Amino acid sequence: MEFIGAFESTYLPRHDVDILETSGHVRRWQADLALLRETGITRLRYPIRWHRIEAEPAAYDWRSTDEVLGFMRDEGFSPIVDLVHHTSYPRWLLGGFGNMQFGQRYLKFCEAFANRYPWIREYTLFNEPFGTLFLAGHEGIWPPHGRGTVSFIQLLRNVLPAVSRAAAMYRELLPAARHLYVDTCEAHVAADPESEHYAAVANDRRFLVLDLLLGSRLDPSRPYLREVLEAGGEDLLLIEPSAIDVLGLDYYSHSEWYYLRSGGQAPSPEPAGLAALASYYWERYRLPMILSETNIRGFTPDRASWFKFTLEQCEQARREGVPLEGYCWFPFVDSVDWDSLLARADRHIDPVGVYWLDARLDRHPSSMARSFRMAVSGTPASQLPAYRFSPPLNERLTGFHRFMSGWEWQEPPAEEVAAEDRVPVIAEGVAS
Repeated sequence: MEFIGAFESTYLPRHDVDILETSGHVRRWQADLALLRETGITRLRYPIRWHRIEAEPAAYDWRSTDEVLGFMRDEGFSPIVDLVHHTSYPRWLLGGFGNMQFGQRYLKFCEAFANRYPWIREYTLFNEPFGTLFLAGHEGIWPPHGRGTVSFIQLLRNVLPAVSRAAAMYRELLPAARHLYVDTCEAHVAADPESEHYAAVANDRRFLVLDLLLGSRLDPSRPYLREVLEAGGEDLLLIEPSAIDVLGLDYYSHSEWYYLRSGGQAPSPEPAGLAALASYYWERYRLPMILSETNIRGFTPDRASWFKFTLEQCEQARREGVPLEGYCWFPFVDSVDWDSLLARADRHIDPVGVYWLDARLDRHPSSMARSFRMAVSGTPASQLPAYRFSPPLNERLTGFHRFMSGWEWQEPPAEEVAAEDRVPVIAEGVAS
């Protein structure tokens, strides 16, 4: 199973800054790639910053992209380019995914990129289309801040046909390249009869976007699809089917939900685990897969233990016949501002990376980095160290403890926890 690197990049249109900038990667990208190579990794998910390339309509500035991708090509890196990562569209597209020009502008950008970089061998056309559009169109968290099924349908109607056309276009322009489709890997469980209907709807909803793009399993009696059709979404069934080569699963502790009449909670106290979910997705889609994202917010020893767990789950899934080709811890260095779901640009360091950031954005190795290097060099999950989770994370992950019952636990390195605990949450001296 190949290990894959990644760098968080999401653009915050309201604040005109992206996380490659606030994490310092735009200035340190060569050093970051050197760290990645030293770890033993040359394949990586990497953003193409549409919001900076087309800062003015129809005026493309490829200089920075030329420099970075040219370096990668010359140095033997294999980027899986990411054309739109969450809200990473140009700021002038007011309303984002709700802007009626979105599809046209997106397709022109995709075409321009493919014509300029015909050597690219892997691409993600739109990162987490279900998760992104659900947060933007149903939950009101990202622009255009829509709420409810009707608003969600409007965004699907405005975006998915363009993604489908982009997939067909790339089949012609980049025939040797693979389309990596990436989205959330979820499960929803009802703990009482009153919650069974909602769990059924949520379990159906998680597959809606991929099924629409594939043109498959569009049975109108499905719980959530029925709700979409009743709300006027019949035209979504007419989207031209897309070709997908690899399915990327994004799995986190909060990917599994548990519902009671009083409401839902995540992480679930009774998770099925990544191996079980990967098997379910394999049985449903029969596509080669990778774990395209996972991480946990905590001290570096916490991350090392979550890494051990998720790698162990991937190894189990592979033994059971699931074709998991790769593993991607996302991101390679700490992220920024996800504590507010990107509502604010406070430069809050998000402790989720393989390498951790201090207040000056210097990169630091740790127990997580050591475990990661060991695994990349061939060490199986069973031989990686297990560090006791720190509170309150230990309590949050109670449901996962059954998967870890045979581990030989160690106390987390006190010097690492102390060093990270002294870091202010606000990164200093970060220019936007």
